[in-house]
Amino acid sequence: MAVVSWKEICLLIGLVVGCYWNSLLCGFVFDDVSAILDNKDLRPTTPLKNLFLNDFWGTPMSEERSHKSYRPLTVLTFRLNYLFSALSSSSYHLFNVVLHAVVCVLFLHFCRLLLDRSTSLIAALLFAVHPIHTEAVTGVVGRAELLSSIFLLAAFLEYTKSKGADHSIVWTPIISTVFLVAVATLCKEQGITVIGICCIYEVFVAQGFTLPMLIDTLLQVLSGQDGFPYAVLQTLLKLIVLIISTLLLVIVRVQVIQSQLPVFTRFDNPAAVSSTPTRQLTFNYLLPVNAWLLLNPSELCCDWTMGTIPLVESLMDPRNLATVTFYAMLSLLAYHSLWYGHSSAKIVMMALSLIVLPFIPASNLFFPVGFVVAERVLYVPSMGFCVLVAHGFKLLSQRGGLKKTSWLLTGVLLTTHAVKTFNRNWDWESEYTLFTSALKVNRNNAKLWNNVGHALENQNSYERALRYFLQATRVQPDDIGAHMNVGRTYKNLNRSREAEEAYLIAKSLMPQIIPGKKYATRVAPNHLNVYINLANLIRANDSRLEEADQLYRQAISMRPDFKQAYISRGELLLKMNKPSEAKDAYLRALELDHTNADLWYNLAIVNIEMKDPSEALRNFNRALDLNPRHRLALFNSALLMQESGEAKFRPEANRRFLTYVKEEPDDANGYFNLGMLAMDANVNEEAERWMWEAIRLQPGFRSALFNLALLYSQSQRELDALPVLEELLRYHPEHVKGLILKGDILMNHRKDTPGAKACFERILNMDPSNVQAKHNLCVVYFEERELQRAERCLVETLAMAPQEEYIQRHLAIVRNKMADMSTAGQTIAPTEGGSESAKHQEQQQQDKQEEEEGQGVASGAGEGARKEKNLRKSSPKESVNSEGHGQSKKLDAGQTDKRTKSKSTKEIKDIEKKRAAALKRLEEIERILSSD
Repeated sequence: MAVVSWKEICLLIGLVVGCYWNSLLCGFVFDDVSAILDNKDLRPTTPLKNLFLNDFWGTPMSEERSHKSYRPLTVLTFRLNYLFSALSSSSYHLFNVVLHAVVCVLFLHFCRLLLDRSTSLIAALLFAVHPIHTEAVTGVVGRAELLSSIFLLAAFLEYTKSKGADHSIVWTPIISTVFLVAVATLCKEQGITVIGICCIYEVFVAQGFTLPMLIDTLLQVLSGQDGFPYAVLQTLLKLIVLIISTLLLVIVRVQVIQSQLPVFTRFDNPAAVSSTPTRQLTFNYLLPVNAWLLLNPSELCCDWTMGTIPLVESLMDPRNLATVTFYAMLSLLAYHSLWYGHSSAKIVMMALSLIVLPFIPASNLFFPVGFVVAERVLYVPSMGFCVLVAHGFKLLSQRGGLKKTSWLLTGVLLTTHAVKTFNRNWDWESEYTLFTSALKVNRNNAKLWNNVGHALENQNSYERALRYFLQATRVQPDDIGAHMNVGRTYKNLNRSREAEEAYLIAKSLMPQIIPGKKYATRVAPNHLNVYINLANLIRANDSRLEEADQLYRQAISMRPDFKQAYISRGELLLKMNKPSEAKDAYLRALELDHTNADLWYNLAIVNIEMKDPSEALRNFNRALDLNPRHRLALFNSALLMQESGEAKFRPEANRRFLTYVKEEPDDANGYFNLGMLAMDANVNEEAERWMWEAIRLQPGFRSALFNLALLYSQSQRELDALPVLEELLRYHPEHVKGLILKGDILMNHRKDTPGAKACFERILNMDPSNVQAKHNLCVVYFEERELQRAERCLVETLAMAPQEEYIQRHLAIVRNKMADMSTAGQTIAPTEGGSESAKHQEQQQQDKQEEEEGQGVASGAGEGARKEKNLRKSSPKESVNSEGHGQSKKLDAGQTDKRTKSKSTKEIKDIEKKRAAALKRLEEIERILSSD
């Protein structure tokens, strides 16, 4: 093997860096979203074995919706990226640039086997800067091409060492070659084609055969004139080993995909579902289209599906001339390389093998693929193209007077390609820039209009997104996904009627059921989400819940393994107060995907609705076993433990809330509940710290402010509670408990009777039927020596609550006091410390409990964070790509969580103790009033 100098390596690396450094500024776009952002296989919490059970996109290979692209080693590199930098896109792009530089160096080694030093360097430089590679290098998912190419070239270079100095077979390189081929195939399927390249190299380059020589040898053997030469036998032995290894790899690959081809629709590849001869004419026409992209990469497009390339439906179509011309040129090159044995013929032979063999799996000629044209699949074929171009320039320079011209053309070509590549990288900066650049090349692809709409939708620019989605429906009127996008955008714009109309159009475009034919094989799984989206829309109307349920059932009947339909139906059944049926729906979904933490979480919510907290806790724990960072499961399981009132659960509840605040450091709800736990444990300093943190994150946090004031009050720090109550009432001026507590402190600790009076009167202005405020106002009158007014006030209060004995006793005390004072002719003096009603003391003891309940359920005075948290459940949401994934979402706010309406035995005992203490205090106050 010819030596590659460090200077040449540095030149290649420098050129790659110069062309692709700006790719580090690009984000995750297009297929990167599914392969990186939405792929759970990248997360450290996912078992490594899943990489070998799922496809490139994280979908189990056993599922029909799987793309069947088995590339576990590529996904493993994504996982390593995630381990070091999570979802920082620059690290993923940097890794791709490094891999491209490695491929360029290996390709230079490959070229040195065939070309002289300068020509091989030109080929490698052209490969380094060719614009067709931007999709493979700048698009993160293109890493499959890069990794596969590295091992493909390594396998070939290793195979070239299999011929010893005495023309004997060296088996170690052959074994290494087979291993490297297997690795290349695990990076991307086309890696297996290097076996064919090795076979061609062995026959036509290493052994120096030409097609006439092979024919003559075969005729001699068949006629009995001679046996196989020893060199031919050696070649046959090596080829047999390579072919057997290939067959074994193919068998394993077929077993992995379970002998099923992926399901594609006519939108992905229109020609694949066309009839003869349209299918054959179109697929053959795609060959010159790909060749033209290599020859003139001036108009590149990220997506060539749908209507980008119109079908070739007739032999009279002028585009067939391009097909004929392509095959004529290919035949001439093949004839030249097969018929002659000189070095130029060998170069052309190897170049053609690199162009043709790796492209066959993506050619659509033998089996359909999920695209029409994809620039990244030209990564390896472009190697052969670069060899041909470099060899052509060499032949041109050898002609008299054209040497300078050939070098000038080479320089111009490298410069223009490098500039084009650099500028093309900027198109991949964001989805909006990528798809708008694609629309400049092709405006007949509805998918591009949809994707620009998605990009705008992600920016919450719904009006602009709607224009692109509507244009997609005009470009491709039968595009189900486009109409779904229109419906979703109308929904985001709160235009429900138009949204429903769009969904109904999409639903009408669904294929009709053909008896005896499996429905799921004729429709893209994500298109079935039209039923989910339509049902989600109409179930906002309580009078149409049955209609929504019918849509979910219809989706399930079309595809019994449609997991998202079961999840969405479970949410609806909860809303319809049918928890047992919701439980059945979730259990069916768990049969389809028992490793889905969101499903276990949803099932726990159903258990809560069915008043089975122990089973709910077990299912929360199952969700956390699968995903220890499942935020909603962490929060709600800790809340469930806290609400149980059992001290043994407090440490674990505290740990889960602490984990939750690490995951959601800006969510005040987590800190608030940590504070409530600390209050339950009588760790007041810690409770105070957590409450202040919650208030810092969410100024005006109603429940945190009230409970902090209550904490101060119960800790004999009433004056510290006053500024907290002022803050509470500034944000929530109608907070009754806050006003009562403030009035209590003003009257008993600040001796501010007018201020207390204002608080109680304010409550009665909002709610004249509030017995507690009315009674406390009566006490204020008593404090102000207005006994007659106090008497009238207590009479009115007693009329409001005739069953309350303490009001009757207080009224009797006041009347007795008035009688005594009247008889003795004495001046009424203010009472000492006994002016606050016993009922209020009892109520203050209960305020903390009631406020907690108000935070934990949809009833009570509190309407703060914990109430909202308990309403969080896993429910379907229309995704931008109209695909449901069963992720955790918020349930409709109309559904309340009844989990805390039944108190524990401990809570009941605590309340009884507080009431007993209040009654004892009541007796003391009555004795004081009677004796004064």
